[in-house]
Amino acid sequence: MTLKPLAVRIPEQIEKEILEVVEREGLDKATAVRTLLEVGIAEWRKRAALEMLQEGKVTFAKAAKIAKLSVWEFVDLVKQHNTEWVRYTREEIESEAKEASVAKS
Repeated sequence: MTLKPLAVRIPEQIEKEILEVVEREGLDKATAVRTLLEVGIAEWRKRAALEMLQEGKVTFAKAAKIAKLSVWEFVDLVKQHNTEWVRYTREEIESEAKEASVAKS
């Protein structure tokens, strides 16, 4: 993996938190920042995928892909966050069920 330099200005409080990670994890500062960025981006992807799914902007499979999770891992994430993504009312579901049972007969 090729590493690219990145210069950013951060608030003093964030620097203190980075130094806490450095001390606790026994990492050098650059490795700690890379690790925190990776974790933060992974969490951001999950949050964005859940939000887009809930808003109906993407399919379930597409949301899982955005989150970089398997569909089954994404199912667990949706359950953990109690994300509502099905757009049917109770009446619509009951009507579909009745139509399906009539068609089956």
